[in-house]
Amino acid sequence: MSGAMIAASGLDKTFVLHLQAGARLDVLRGAGLRVHAGECVALSGPSGAGKTTLLRALYGNYLVDRGEILVRHRGATVDLVTASPETIIDIRRVTLGYVSQFLRAMPRVAAIDVVAGTALDRGIDGDTAHAQAAAVLTRLGIGPRLHRLPPATFSGGEQQRVNLARSFVCAWPVLLLDEPTASLDAANRDIVVDLINAAKRSGSAVVGIFHDGDVRDRVADRVFHIEPVTAAEPA
Repeated sequence: MSGAMIAASGLDKTFVLHLQAGARLDVLRGAGLRVHAGECVALSGPSGAGKTTLLRALYGNYLVDRGEILVRHRGATVDLVTASPETIIDIRRVTLGYVSQFLRAMPRVAAIDVVAGTALDRGIDGDTAHAQAAAVLTRLGIGPRLHRLPPATFSGGEQQRVNLARSFVCAWPVLLLDEPTASLDAANRDIVVDLINAAKRSGSAVVGIFHDGDVRDRVADRVFHIEPVTAAEPA
């Protein structure tokens, strides 16, 4: 891995569209990137190029058809492509943080418990986990009066901030971000930029999709461009 925190190489991914007579859609072909501690790499490319597919593959949500995804985890190098489900769960608990575009939480669970759950999974004691959760929620504009309410009652922008708080409540060796500032106003975008840059300073390797060019310019150290896979010409 040559010092990288996460390194992917030779990734191929094809989706089979069963509702369209088994049509095959090539999304990634030979894709790869390396990201070091304290570095943010922004994924760039036109719609349909495979940015989200690559990000989800790096998280182990999508099993690629070919290639390797090496992650530094508990002092060892693990290939997500061949790792067991139990190992992937442990990697997600300790090493890989992920911010999706959507919040998925139990309907009646309070916002502060949703956020503290991430810290509790890392072995942080309950009082400290809830204190950290309260602090990051408040920083993101979710005040104390909302902490005990379930996020299902919140607006879309508030739900996204709970989603962000869940990932920024503790530090991650590798942090994957899928449009983290979507649905946010300018003030909260600035806060998220500060959180990302603070994560970099603490040593996180960050990979993100940023459709907001200003946000990308303020957090990314380099841009990794992805072109759509083109179909081979018939013989």
